[in-house]
Amino acid sequence: MPLIQISSEPDARAEDVLAIEEAINTFNMAATGDHDWKPVCIFLRDEAGKLYGGLTANLWGTWMHIQFLWVDETLRKQGYGAKLLRMAEDEARAYGCHNAHVETFSFQARPFYERSGYHVIAELPDYPPGHTHYVLRKSLI
Repeated sequence: MPLIQISSEPDARAEDVLAIEEAINTFNMAATGDHDWKPVCIFLRDEAGKLYGGLTANLWGTWMHIQFLWVDETLRKQGYGAKLLRMAEDEARAYGCHNAHVETFSFQARPFYERSGYHVIAELPDYPPGHTHYVLRKSLI
């Protein structure tokens, strides 16, 4: 058996991180029998292709898990976040998802998600210190 070493690598190669994610996803799909997984990547770009925002999520197990939703400060409060979210939810519904969930912090977008029909199902107070981390859920059916 080879000598195994443990190393902390804060600047890990993207392909190594991806290998860990794929190993967990493969295990989860084998354990559940649900191999129906799809990424969602929706972007805001100008005519030159410059990135001004976007939403990334995963569809699996009849759920959409929103990983990131970001809109450039110059475009905030103009409805772009809501459009990104609706587009992702529509894509999730079309794929057969019944629910969506997302995490956010007290200094981020909880009111935005609540206005969009999400409700808090869990919270971690004092994470980070002085703030709260929320998990929100929405039914898509």
